[in-house]
This record gives sequence, structure tokens and C-alpha cells, in this order.
Amino acid sequence: MQVTHGTIKPGGGPVALTIGNFDGVHLGHRAMLARLVAKARELKLPSCALTFEPHPREFFAPDAAPARLTRLREKLELIAEAGVQRVHVLRFDARLAAVSAAGFVHEVLAQGLGARWLLVGRDFRFGAKRAGDFALLAEAAPRHGFALEAMPDVRHAGERVSSSAVRAALAAGDLAGAARLLGRAYMMSGRVAHGEKLGRALGYPTANIVLRRRPPLAGIFAVEAELEETHSVLRGVASVGRRPTVKENAPPLLEVHLLDWQGELYGRHLRVRFLGKLRDEEKFDGLDALRSAIGQDVGQAREYFESNG
Repeated sequence: MQVTHGTIKPGGGPVALTIGNFDGVHLGHRAMLARLVAKARELKLPSCALTFEPHPREFFAPDAAPARLTRLREKLELIAEAGVQRVHVLRFDARLAAVSAAGFVHEVLAQGLGARWLLVGRDFRFGAKRAGDFALLAEAAPRHGFALEAMPDVRHAGERVSSSAVRAALAAGDLAGAARLLGRAYMMSGRVAHGEKLGRALGYPTANIVLRRRPPLAGIFAVEAELEETHSVLRGVASVGRRPTVKENAPPLLEVHLLDWQGELYGRHLRVRFLGKLRDEEKFDGLDALRSAIGQDVGQAREYFESNG
């Protein structure tokens, strides 16, 4: 898949296009991408997805923005798995936020990306102050030479599949519910960084992944971790949170203790799939109590894997 970033230069098309934040790439997104790929094949056009970085809500209200479900790298990998040929990552900044709805259609969709067919949801809003909507696109499409199609909502068990619904399930510790909406187990990934080596001192060494944004879940979990280089899958127990026993107001961290495995992971890329929640994060009365709790977590994780194959 071809990935481009930054300012869109005229003459990039023609393409079959869809637009979205695609946070989580859940079942609704996957249905949209499948429709895009199928229509592009029918029209003999390249399939292209337009997404934004950062998320517009992170630009306008960073402190109130929802937790990210996927890092940009993860999102692009999942879009590529759907068979999309091109993705353009458009930086959402003050300049883009000020572009009028008509200007967005003309400069970005028509001239920049060369859209000949466009798929969006009926609730899609765009342009300065979110003034653009599906009706404006429908009016503009013939003048700018592209066909427009509305993507219907995707529902699961009567519930509209959305990134918000996935976040709510993860925040409640309902990993099975989140997996049903995503079509897969929830995953986080990143490169293993050096930490304070506290886990090793306690007898439970961990692979640490720094979380640069607030995660959508917290607590202790049974997980599977995949090493990107070898694709080997290892079972483990993971902590997502701020380690209140160790430090006050620490940044969020993903720590993974791999069961029955020894070796160095520093600098390697790890994909962590969350399978079952064991407990909430707690503040313990000292490191001895923390060591005891981790031992119980490891035991519960082993029981989880014995019960779930």
C-alpha cells in the first residue's frame, strides 16, 4: 500500500475514495473499506483512503479528546490488510481547520486527490466549523466530476458499530464486547523501551512500551504478544496504567511480562492482543505487596490460558 503524508498536490487521481478517521478500524470501517475496494475494482480505479493526523478532536480540544484506539502505524497496517491501495494522511492543523467546506471539496477531493467516486457516511461533516455535510457533497459532486455513495450504518446485535462503542467497551473491561465490534481482539503495539528494571528486580521482568497518548483501557490483563520480526506469539500478563505504587502521576505505560520466556526485547516491535481482564490497577502498600499481587496475576493468567486453550 502506498502511503503519502502532508499537503495534497494537484493531479494525484483519478481514484475511488473514502474519508474517515478510521480509529480502531472496526467492523464498520472494514465494511466501508471493503465497499471501496470492490467499487474501485469495478471502476478500474485505484482505491484510496483519506485520513487525518492528529484526530480533529485532538486538535480542537486535546484535553477532552477521546482516547486513541490505534496508533497511526497500527491504523495503516489494518487499512492495508483490507486491500486498499493508497492512503493519504492529511495533517489536521489550523490551516486545514480554516478551509471552507466548498474549498475542501474543490482543493482536496477534486483537484488534489482526483476523486471520481466517493464513499462517506451520511453523518460525515467537513470544512470550517463542520459546515459541510452529505447534502453539500451531493450538490457539489456533479460539478466536480465524482459520483457519491452513502455508506449505511453497520450494526452488531442491534448496536451501531462505532469507535465510541469500542472505547466504552474497553473502558468497562468488556474485552469480548470490544472484540465483537472490532472483529478481532483489541491490540496495542510499539517498540520495547528501557525502563527502570523494577519488574526484573521483583522477579517478573517486563517489556515496556511507552504510551504517548491516554490509552482506552487500564488494568491487568491476560495477553498474547507477537514479535513483529519472527511472528512468534507468546502468552503473558500485561499492565496498562500509571503504576501508582511506584510513582505518583507517572505517564501511562504498557508493561508485558511474558510467561515461560527469557531474552532481551529492547528495540523490538511488539503487538499485544488483550484477551481477558484480570483486575483493575491498584496502589499497594509497598513493593512486597506489589510483588505478591504480580505473582497472583501471573497465576490467574496461567489459569485463563488453561481454561481458554
